[in-house]
Amino acid sequence: MIDTQELTIATALDRLADGAFSARELAESYLVTAKEKNTNVNAYLEYYDDALHMADAVAERIKAGETLPLAGIPLAIKDNILILGKRASAGSKILESYTATYDATVIRRLREAGAVFLGRANMDEFAMGSSTETSAYGITKNPLDTTRVPGGSSGGSAAAVAMGGALAALGSDTGGSIRQPAAFVGLVGLKPTYGAVSRSGLMALASSLDQIGPITKTVADAEIFFRVISGSDPKDGTTAQESDTLSRKPMNGAKRLGVPEHLLEERGIDDDVRDNFRAMASLLQKDGFTLVPIELPHIAYSLPTYYIIMPAEASSNLARYDGIRYGLSIGGETLLDTYVNTRTDGFGAEVRRRVLFGTSVLSTGYYDAYYKKATDVRALIRDDFAIAFENVDAIITPTTPTPAFKIGEKARDPLAMYYSDVLTVPANLSGIPALSVPSGTVMRDGSALPVGFQIMAPHFREDILFTVGRAVERLARTGEHYV
Repeated sequence: MIDTQELTIATALDRLADGAFSARELAESYLVTAKEKNTNVNAYLEYYDDALHMADAVAERIKAGETLPLAGIPLAIKDNILILGKRASAGSKILESYTATYDATVIRRLREAGAVFLGRANMDEFAMGSSTETSAYGITKNPLDTTRVPGGSSGGSAAAVAMGGALAALGSDTGGSIRQPAAFVGLVGLKPTYGAVSRSGLMALASSLDQIGPITKTVADAEIFFRVISGSDPKDGTTAQESDTLSRKPMNGAKRLGVPEHLLEERGIDDDVRDNFRAMASLLQKDGFTLVPIELPHIAYSLPTYYIIMPAEASSNLARYDGIRYGLSIGGETLLDTYVNTRTDGFGAEVRRRVLFGTSVLSTGYYDAYYKKATDVRALIRDDFAIAFENVDAIITPTTPTPAFKIGEKARDPLAMYYSDVLTVPANLSGIPALSVPSGTVMRDGSALPVGFQIMAPHFREDILFTVGRAVERLARTGEHYV
Protein backbone atom coordinates (compact mmCIF):
# COMPACT_ATOMS: atom_id res chain seq x y z
CA MET A 1 0.00 0.00 0.00
CA ILE A 2 1.37 3.42 -0.95
CA ASP A 3 1.65 5.82 1.99
CA THR A 4 0.08 8.98 0.57
CA GLN A 5 1.18 11.06 3.57
CA GLU A 6 4.83 10.09 3.33
CA LEU A 7 5.46 10.82 -0.35
CA THR A 8 6.69 14.10 -1.81
CA ILE A 9 6.82 15.01 -5.50
CA ALA A 10 10.57 14.37 -5.51
CA THR A 11 10.37 10.95 -3.84
CA ALA A 12 7.34 9.91 -5.91
CA LEU A 13 9.18 10.74 -9.13
CA ASP A 14 12.13 8.60 -7.99
CA ARG A 15 9.91 5.65 -7.08
CA LEU A 16 7.95 5.91 -10.32
CA ALA A 17 11.24 5.90 -12.23
CA ASP A 18 12.44 2.85 -10.26
CA GLY A 19 9.21 0.98 -10.96
CA ALA A 20 8.23 0.74 -7.27
CA PHE A 21 4.69 1.55 -8.39
CA SER A 22 2.95 2.74 -11.53
CA ALA A 23 1.31 6.07 -12.25
CA ARG A 24 -2.09 4.34 -12.08
CA GLU A 25 -1.32 2.75 -8.70
CA LEU A 26 -0.19 6.14 -7.38
CA ALA A 27 -3.36 7.89 -8.58
CA GLU A 28 -5.56 5.09 -7.22
CA SER A 29 -3.96 5.36 -3.79
CA TYR A 30 -4.61 9.08 -3.58
CA LEU A 31 -8.17 8.70 -4.82
CA VAL A 32 -8.88 6.00 -2.23
CA THR A 33 -7.56 8.24 0.57
CA ALA A 34 -9.41 11.26 -0.79
CA LYS A 35 -12.74 9.48 -0.95
CA GLU A 36 -12.25 7.98 2.51
CA LYS A 37 -11.50 11.31 4.21
CA ASN A 38 -13.45 13.78 2.11
CA THR A 39 -16.80 12.92 3.70
CA ASN A 40 -15.62 14.63 6.87
CA VAL A 41 -13.30 17.29 5.37
CA ASN A 42 -15.11 18.37 2.15
CA ALA A 43 -11.88 19.28 0.36
CA TYR A 44 -13.10 17.95 -3.01
CA LEU A 45 -16.25 18.96 -4.85
CA GLU A 46 -15.72 16.39 -7.61
CA TYR A 47 -13.38 13.56 -8.58
CA TYR A 48 -12.49 13.41 -12.25
CA ASP A 49 -13.63 10.19 -13.91
CA ASP A 50 -10.68 10.25 -16.32
CA ALA A 51 -7.94 10.54 -13.68
CA LEU A 52 -6.82 6.92 -14.06
CA HIS A 53 -6.89 7.23 -17.86
CA MET A 54 -4.60 10.23 -17.51
CA ALA A 55 -2.25 8.13 -15.39
CA ASP A 56 -2.23 5.35 -17.99
CA ALA A 57 -1.50 7.88 -20.74
CA VAL A 58 1.45 9.22 -18.75
CA ALA A 59 2.84 5.69 -18.39
CA GLU A 60 2.67 5.27 -22.16
CA ARG A 61 4.51 8.55 -22.68
CA ILE A 62 7.25 7.45 -20.30
CA LYS A 63 7.58 4.14 -22.18
CA ALA A 64 7.92 6.13 -25.38
CA GLY A 65 10.97 7.85 -23.92
CA GLU A 66 9.52 11.20 -22.88
CA THR A 67 11.10 13.00 -19.94
CA LEU A 68 8.29 14.48 -17.87
CA PRO A 69 9.04 16.73 -14.86
CA LEU A 70 5.74 15.85 -13.13
CA ALA A 71 5.22 12.36 -14.54
CA GLY A 72 2.23 10.75 -12.81
CA ILE A 73 2.03 13.29 -9.96
CA PRO A 74 -1.61 13.43 -8.71
CA LEU A 75 -2.91 16.97 -8.16
CA ALA A 76 -6.00 18.70 -6.78
CA ILE A 77 -7.10 21.73 -8.82
CA LYS A 78 -8.83 24.75 -7.32
CA ASP A 79 -12.38 25.23 -8.59
CA ASN A 80 -11.63 28.58 -10.28
CA ILE A 81 -9.04 27.20 -12.73
CA LEU A 82 -10.43 26.00 -16.05
CA ILE A 83 -9.98 22.44 -17.34
CA LEU A 84 -11.47 21.69 -20.75
CA GLY A 85 -14.75 19.78 -20.41
CA LYS A 86 -14.78 19.96 -16.60
CA ARG A 87 -17.06 21.90 -14.32
CA ALA A 88 -15.66 25.08 -12.80
CA SER A 89 -17.97 26.87 -10.39
CA ALA A 90 -15.57 29.06 -8.36
CA GLY A 91 -17.48 27.80 -5.33
CA SER A 92 -20.58 29.70 -6.45
CA LYS A 93 -24.17 28.76 -7.17
CA ILE A 94 -24.18 31.19 -10.09
CA LEU A 95 -21.77 28.90 -12.00
CA GLU A 96 -23.06 25.59 -10.65
CA SER A 97 -23.45 23.99 -14.09
CA TYR A 98 -20.71 25.84 -15.99
CA THR A 99 -18.34 23.62 -18.00
CA ALA A 100 -14.99 25.01 -19.15
CA THR A 101 -14.49 25.36 -22.89
CA TYR A 102 -10.70 25.48 -22.79
CA ASP A 103 -7.69 24.67 -20.61
CA ALA A 104 -6.06 27.35 -18.49
CA THR A 105 -2.44 27.86 -19.52
CA VAL A 106 -1.22 26.35 -16.23
CA ILE A 107 -3.36 23.27 -16.89
CA ARG A 108 -1.92 22.88 -20.38
CA ARG A 109 1.60 23.11 -18.96
CA LEU A 110 0.82 20.58 -16.25
CA ARG A 111 -0.64 18.19 -18.85
CA GLU A 112 2.52 18.53 -20.93
CA ALA A 113 4.59 17.81 -17.80
CA GLY A 114 2.68 14.57 -17.14
CA ALA A 115 0.61 15.58 -14.10
CA VAL A 116 -2.62 13.75 -13.26
CA PHE A 117 -5.70 15.75 -12.20
CA LEU A 118 -7.63 14.00 -9.43
CA GLY A 119 -10.47 16.44 -8.94
CA ARG A 120 -11.91 19.86 -8.24
CA ALA A 121 -11.08 21.41 -4.86
CA ASN A 122 -13.52 23.48 -2.79
CA MET A 123 -12.90 27.19 -2.24
CA ASP A 124 -14.41 30.37 -0.87
CA GLU A 125 -16.96 31.70 -3.36
CA PHE A 126 -15.09 33.53 -6.14
CA ALA A 127 -12.04 33.40 -3.85
CA MET A 128 -13.67 35.86 -1.43
CA GLY A 129 -12.79 34.59 2.00
CA SER A 130 -10.04 33.47 4.34
CA SER A 131 -11.57 30.28 5.71
CA THR A 132 -13.40 28.35 2.94
CA GLU A 133 -16.64 29.00 4.81
CA THR A 134 -18.25 31.05 2.01
CA SER A 135 -18.44 28.23 -0.57
CA ALA A 136 -21.94 27.53 -1.87
CA TYR A 137 -21.09 23.82 -1.54
CA GLY A 138 -20.33 23.58 2.15
CA ILE A 139 -17.53 24.41 4.54
CA THR A 140 -14.13 22.73 4.20
CA LYS A 141 -12.61 21.57 7.48
CA ASN A 142 -8.98 21.50 8.56
CA PRO A 143 -7.84 17.84 8.43
CA LEU A 144 -5.55 18.42 11.42
CA ASP A 145 -8.46 19.57 13.60
CA THR A 146 -11.88 19.37 12.01
CA THR A 147 -13.32 21.94 14.40
CA ARG A 148 -11.11 24.52 12.68
CA VAL A 149 -10.90 26.13 9.26
CA PRO A 150 -8.21 25.21 6.70
CA GLY A 151 -7.83 28.85 5.66
CA GLY A 152 -8.90 30.28 2.35
CA SER A 153 -9.70 30.89 -0.29
CA SER A 154 -7.63 27.87 -1.43
CA GLY A 155 -8.69 25.89 1.62
CA GLY A 156 -9.92 22.91 -0.39
CA SER A 157 -6.60 22.64 -2.21
CA ALA A 158 -4.64 22.81 1.06
CA ALA A 159 -6.93 20.35 2.85
CA ALA A 160 -6.73 17.86 -0.03
CA VAL A 161 -2.95 17.69 0.30
CA ALA A 162 -2.94 17.75 4.12
CA MET A 163 -5.36 14.81 4.35
CA GLY A 164 -3.30 12.72 1.90
CA GLY A 165 -5.84 13.11 -0.90
CA ALA A 166 -3.41 14.74 -3.36
CA LEU A 167 0.36 14.92 -3.60
CA ALA A 168 0.21 18.66 -4.35
CA ALA A 169 -2.40 21.19 -5.42
CA LEU A 170 -2.95 24.26 -7.52
CA GLY A 171 -4.39 27.36 -5.88
CA SER A 172 -4.71 31.08 -6.49
CA ASP A 173 -3.53 33.91 -4.26
CA THR A 174 -5.11 37.39 -4.32
CA GLY A 175 -4.25 38.51 -0.79
CA GLY A 176 -2.75 35.40 0.81
CA SER A 177 -5.09 32.67 -0.41
CA ILE A 178 -2.28 30.15 -1.00
CA ARG A 179 0.06 31.08 1.83
CA GLN A 180 -2.53 31.39 4.62
CA PRO A 181 -4.18 27.97 4.09
CA ALA A 182 -0.75 26.38 3.62
CA ALA A 183 0.28 27.81 6.99
CA PHE A 184 -2.92 26.60 8.66
CA VAL A 185 -2.41 22.98 7.60
CA GLY A 186 1.39 22.74 7.82
CA LEU A 187 2.28 22.91 4.13
CA VAL A 188 4.41 25.04 1.80
CA GLY A 189 2.59 27.70 -0.22
CA LEU A 190 4.08 29.84 -2.99
CA LYS A 191 2.69 33.06 -4.40
CA PRO A 192 4.89 33.75 -7.44
CA THR A 193 5.83 37.18 -8.73
CA TYR A 194 2.91 38.88 -10.48
CA GLY A 195 3.50 38.05 -14.14
CA ALA A 196 5.62 34.94 -13.53
CA VAL A 197 2.66 32.57 -14.06
CA SER A 198 -0.09 33.04 -16.63
CA ARG A 199 -3.57 33.89 -15.36
CA SER A 200 -5.22 32.80 -18.62
CA GLY A 201 -8.03 30.44 -17.59
CA LEU A 202 -8.19 31.66 -13.99
CA MET A 203 -11.56 33.14 -13.04
CA ALA A 204 -10.64 36.67 -12.07
CA LEU A 205 -11.25 38.13 -8.64
CA ALA A 206 -8.93 41.16 -8.77
CA SER A 207 -6.89 41.14 -11.94
CA SER A 208 -3.99 43.24 -10.67
CA LEU A 209 -3.56 41.03 -7.59
CA ASP A 210 -4.43 37.43 -8.58
CA GLN A 211 -1.66 34.90 -9.06
CA ILE A 212 -1.72 31.11 -9.50
CA GLY A 213 0.70 29.02 -7.45
CA PRO A 214 1.35 25.63 -5.84
CA ILE A 215 0.63 24.14 -2.42
CA THR A 216 3.12 21.37 -1.67
CA LYS A 217 4.68 19.36 1.14
CA THR A 218 8.23 20.67 0.72
CA VAL A 219 10.10 23.67 -0.65
CA ALA A 220 11.80 21.42 -3.21
CA ASP A 221 8.37 20.32 -4.48
CA ALA A 222 7.24 23.95 -4.75
CA GLU A 223 10.28 24.71 -6.89
CA ILE A 224 9.65 21.73 -9.18
CA PHE A 225 6.00 22.75 -9.58
CA PHE A 226 6.82 26.43 -10.14
CA ARG A 227 9.31 25.69 -12.90
CA VAL A 228 6.62 23.79 -14.80
CA ILE A 229 3.87 26.42 -14.62
CA SER A 230 5.90 29.63 -14.91
CA GLY A 231 6.85 31.51 -18.05
CA SER A 232 5.61 33.99 -20.61
CA ASP A 233 2.21 33.43 -22.24
CA PRO A 234 0.82 35.31 -25.26
CA LYS A 235 -2.68 34.74 -23.84
CA ASP A 236 -1.84 36.85 -20.80
CA GLY A 237 -0.30 40.21 -21.59
CA THR A 238 0.75 40.71 -17.97
CA THR A 239 3.18 37.80 -17.99
CA ALA A 240 6.83 38.77 -18.09
CA GLN A 241 9.19 38.15 -20.95
CA GLU A 242 11.37 35.07 -20.58
CA SER A 243 14.48 37.22 -20.03
CA ASP A 244 12.96 38.49 -16.76
CA THR A 245 11.97 35.18 -15.26
CA LEU A 246 13.61 32.76 -12.87
CA SER A 247 14.92 30.49 -15.63
CA ARG A 248 17.51 33.14 -16.49
CA LYS A 249 18.43 34.01 -12.89
CA PRO A 250 21.50 32.58 -11.14
CA MET A 251 20.60 30.38 -8.18
CA ASN A 252 22.63 32.42 -5.68
CA GLY A 253 22.33 32.22 -1.93
CA ALA A 254 20.63 34.87 0.17
CA LYS A 255 22.15 35.87 3.48
CA ARG A 256 20.68 39.24 4.52
CA LEU A 257 17.15 38.99 5.89
CA GLY A 258 15.11 42.11 6.60
CA VAL A 259 12.95 42.05 9.76
CA PRO A 260 10.22 44.72 10.01
CA GLU A 261 10.04 44.81 13.81
CA HIS A 262 7.35 47.50 13.77
CA LEU A 263 5.05 45.11 11.90
CA LEU A 264 5.60 42.37 14.48
CA GLU A 265 4.26 44.66 17.18
CA GLU A 266 0.89 44.99 15.43
CA ARG A 267 -2.05 44.27 17.69
CA GLY A 268 -3.78 41.03 16.74
CA ILE A 269 -0.62 38.98 16.24
CA ASP A 270 -0.73 36.23 18.85
CA ASP A 271 2.20 36.21 21.27
CA ASP A 272 3.10 32.58 20.62
CA VAL A 273 3.01 33.13 16.84
CA ARG A 274 5.38 36.08 17.30
CA ASP A 275 7.61 33.97 19.58
CA ASN A 276 7.68 31.16 17.03
CA PHE A 277 8.78 33.61 14.34
CA ARG A 278 11.52 35.10 16.49
CA ALA A 279 12.80 31.67 17.47
CA MET A 280 13.11 30.68 13.80
CA ALA A 281 14.74 34.00 12.94
CA SER A 282 17.27 33.35 15.72
CA LEU A 283 18.00 29.88 14.33
CA LEU A 284 18.54 31.38 10.88
CA GLN A 285 20.97 33.87 12.39
CA LYS A 286 22.92 31.05 14.03
CA ASP A 287 22.88 29.25 10.69
CA GLY A 288 24.79 32.06 9.00
CA PHE A 289 22.08 34.52 7.95
CA THR A 290 22.26 38.18 8.94
CA LEU A 291 19.13 39.79 10.41
CA VAL A 292 18.71 43.42 9.39
CA PRO A 293 16.08 45.65 11.03
CA ILE A 294 14.10 47.45 8.32
CA GLU A 295 11.29 49.96 8.07
CA LEU A 296 8.33 49.65 5.72
CA PRO A 297 6.70 53.00 6.50
CA HIS A 298 3.45 52.53 4.61
CA ILE A 299 2.82 48.83 5.24
CA ALA A 300 0.33 49.68 7.99
CA TYR A 301 -1.99 50.89 5.23
CA SER A 302 -1.80 47.62 3.27
CA LEU A 303 -5.00 46.06 4.56
CA PRO A 304 -7.30 49.07 4.00
CA THR A 305 -5.65 49.67 0.62
CA TYR A 306 -6.22 46.06 -0.36
CA TYR A 307 -9.85 46.11 0.76
CA ILE A 308 -10.52 49.07 -1.53
CA ILE A 309 -8.65 47.89 -4.63
CA MET A 310 -9.75 44.23 -4.46
CA PRO A 311 -13.53 44.84 -4.15
CA ALA A 312 -13.35 47.52 -6.84
CA GLU A 313 -11.74 45.13 -9.31
CA ALA A 314 -14.04 42.31 -8.19
CA SER A 315 -17.17 44.37 -8.82
CA SER A 316 -15.95 44.99 -12.36
CA ASN A 317 -14.89 41.39 -13.02
CA LEU A 318 -18.11 39.88 -11.63
CA ALA A 319 -20.35 42.13 -13.74
CA ARG A 320 -20.20 39.44 -16.45
CA TYR A 321 -22.36 37.12 -14.31
CA ASP A 322 -25.66 38.67 -15.27
CA GLY A 323 -27.97 35.75 -16.07
CA ILE A 324 -27.75 36.43 -19.80
CA ARG A 325 -24.45 35.17 -21.16
CA TYR A 326 -23.84 31.98 -19.15
CA GLY A 327 -24.35 30.46 -15.73
CA LEU A 328 -27.45 30.74 -13.58
CA SER A 329 -30.38 32.70 -15.03
CA ILE A 330 -33.51 33.61 -13.08
CA GLY A 331 -35.89 35.52 -15.33
CA GLY A 332 -38.08 38.46 -14.41
CA GLU A 333 -40.58 40.77 -16.04
CA THR A 334 -37.83 43.12 -17.18
CA LEU A 335 -34.15 42.77 -18.04
CA LEU A 336 -33.27 44.53 -14.80
CA ASP A 337 -35.39 42.01 -12.88
CA THR A 338 -33.39 39.18 -14.50
CA TYR A 339 -30.12 40.82 -13.44
CA VAL A 340 -31.32 41.38 -9.88
CA ASN A 341 -32.91 37.94 -9.45
CA THR A 342 -29.89 36.10 -10.85
CA ARG A 343 -27.25 37.95 -8.86
CA THR A 344 -29.26 38.00 -5.63
CA ASP A 345 -29.90 34.25 -5.76
CA GLY A 346 -26.60 33.28 -7.39
CA PHE A 347 -24.16 35.17 -5.18
CA GLY A 348 -23.58 34.52 -1.50
CA ALA A 349 -23.50 37.17 1.22
CA GLU A 350 -19.74 37.82 1.13
CA VAL A 351 -19.70 38.24 -2.67
CA ARG A 352 -22.67 40.62 -2.52
CA ARG A 353 -20.96 42.61 0.25
CA ARG A 354 -17.74 43.05 -1.71
CA VAL A 355 -19.45 43.79 -5.03
CA LEU A 356 -21.58 46.49 -3.41
CA PHE A 357 -18.58 48.00 -1.67
CA GLY A 358 -16.44 47.85 -4.81
CA THR A 359 -19.13 49.43 -6.93
CA SER A 360 -19.47 52.20 -4.36
CA VAL A 361 -15.77 53.14 -4.31
CA LEU A 362 -15.74 53.29 -8.12
CA SER A 363 -18.80 55.53 -8.33
CA THR A 364 -18.83 59.23 -9.10
CA GLY A 365 -17.86 61.23 -6.04
CA TYR A 366 -16.04 58.34 -4.37
CA TYR A 367 -13.53 57.26 -7.05
CA ASP A 368 -10.99 59.99 -6.25
CA ALA A 369 -11.57 59.86 -2.51
CA TYR A 370 -11.12 56.09 -2.20
CA TYR A 371 -9.98 54.13 -5.25
CA LYS A 372 -7.48 56.64 -6.62
CA LYS A 373 -6.09 57.29 -3.16
CA ALA A 374 -5.71 53.54 -2.61
CA THR A 375 -3.75 53.15 -5.86
CA ASP A 376 -1.48 56.02 -4.75
CA VAL A 377 -0.83 54.31 -1.41
CA ARG A 378 -0.20 51.04 -3.25
CA ALA A 379 2.60 52.76 -5.15
CA LEU A 380 4.12 53.95 -1.86
CA ILE A 381 4.01 50.39 -0.48
CA ARG A 382 5.76 49.12 -3.62
CA ASP A 383 8.43 51.79 -3.16
CA ASP A 384 8.93 50.78 0.48
CA PHE A 385 9.75 47.23 -0.61
CA ALA A 386 12.03 48.41 -3.43
CA ILE A 387 14.02 50.57 -1.00
CA ALA A 388 14.24 47.74 1.54
CA PHE A 389 15.51 45.29 -1.08
CA GLU A 390 18.43 47.59 -1.82
CA ASN A 391 19.87 46.49 1.55
CA VAL A 392 18.50 42.98 2.09
CA ASP A 393 18.02 39.83 0.02
CA ALA A 394 14.66 38.88 1.52
CA ILE A 395 12.14 40.06 4.10
CA ILE A 396 10.73 37.72 6.72
CA THR A 397 7.52 37.81 8.79
CA PRO A 398 5.03 35.32 10.22
CA THR A 399 2.58 34.19 7.56
CA THR A 400 -0.54 34.76 9.64
CA PRO A 401 -1.29 36.55 12.92
CA THR A 402 -2.88 33.41 14.42
CA PRO A 403 -3.01 29.66 13.82
CA ALA A 404 -6.15 28.13 12.30
CA PHE A 405 -9.23 29.49 14.04
CA LYS A 406 -12.46 27.72 14.89
CA ILE A 407 -15.16 27.23 12.26
CA GLY A 408 -17.68 30.04 12.73
CA GLU A 409 -15.39 32.05 14.99
CA LYS A 410 -15.01 34.95 12.54
CA ALA A 411 -17.80 34.26 10.07
CA ARG A 412 -20.06 36.96 11.52
CA ASP A 413 -17.30 39.55 11.89
CA PRO A 414 -15.98 40.47 8.43
CA LEU A 415 -13.33 42.84 9.82
CA ALA A 416 -11.87 40.12 12.04
CA MET A 417 -11.84 37.77 9.05
CA TYR A 418 -10.14 40.38 6.85
CA TYR A 419 -7.41 40.82 9.47
CA SER A 420 -6.30 37.24 8.76
CA ASP A 421 -4.66 38.69 5.62
CA VAL A 422 -2.74 41.50 7.34
CA LEU A 423 0.69 39.90 6.83
CA THR A 424 0.11 38.48 3.36
CA VAL A 425 -1.58 41.27 1.36
CA PRO A 426 1.55 43.47 1.08
CA ALA A 427 3.17 40.96 -1.31
CA ASN A 428 0.13 41.05 -3.60
CA LEU A 429 -0.05 44.83 -3.59
CA SER A 430 3.65 44.98 -4.45
CA GLY A 431 3.62 42.11 -6.95
CA ILE A 432 6.60 40.46 -5.26
CA PRO A 433 6.94 36.69 -4.70
CA ALA A 434 6.29 35.22 -1.25
CA LEU A 435 6.63 31.77 0.27
CA SER A 436 5.13 30.29 3.43
CA VAL A 437 7.06 27.46 5.09
CA PRO A 438 5.96 25.55 8.23
CA SER A 439 7.99 26.70 11.24
CA GLY A 440 6.60 24.68 14.11
CA THR A 441 3.39 24.61 16.12
CA VAL A 442 1.53 26.48 18.84
CA MET A 443 -0.98 25.02 21.26
CA ARG A 444 -4.71 25.75 21.16
CA ASP A 445 -7.27 23.79 23.21
CA GLY A 446 -4.85 20.90 23.61
CA SER A 447 -4.02 20.70 19.88
CA ALA A 448 -0.64 21.51 18.34
CA LEU A 449 -1.49 23.74 15.36
CA PRO A 450 1.03 24.60 12.64
CA VAL A 451 2.17 28.14 11.92
CA GLY A 452 3.95 29.50 8.87
CA PHE A 453 7.10 31.54 8.30
CA GLN A 454 6.78 33.96 5.38
CA ILE A 455 9.66 34.95 3.11
CA MET A 456 9.34 37.77 0.56
CA ALA A 457 11.88 38.54 -2.19
CA PRO A 458 12.36 41.04 -5.03
CA HIS A 459 10.44 40.57 -8.29
CA PHE A 460 11.34 37.35 -10.12
CA ARG A 461 13.68 36.20 -7.36
CA GLU A 462 11.83 33.03 -6.45
CA ASP A 463 15.29 31.45 -6.23
CA ILE A 464 15.92 33.47 -3.07
CA LEU A 465 12.65 32.20 -1.59
CA PHE A 466 13.67 28.62 -2.24
CA THR A 467 17.15 29.15 -0.76
CA VAL A 468 15.86 30.66 2.49
CA GLY A 469 12.84 28.33 2.53
CA ARG A 470 15.02 25.23 2.47
CA ALA A 471 16.94 26.56 5.48
CA VAL A 472 13.71 27.25 7.39
CA GLU A 473 12.45 23.79 6.53
CA ARG A 474 15.63 22.14 7.78
CA LEU A 475 15.81 24.19 10.97
CA ALA A 476 12.12 23.61 11.75
CA ARG A 477 12.72 19.89 11.40
CA THR A 478 15.83 19.72 13.58
CA GLY A 479 15.84 22.89 15.67
CA GLU A 480 19.61 22.65 15.53
CA HIS A 481 22.48 24.75 14.17
CA TYR A 482 24.03 23.50 10.95
CA VAL A 483 27.26 24.90 9.52
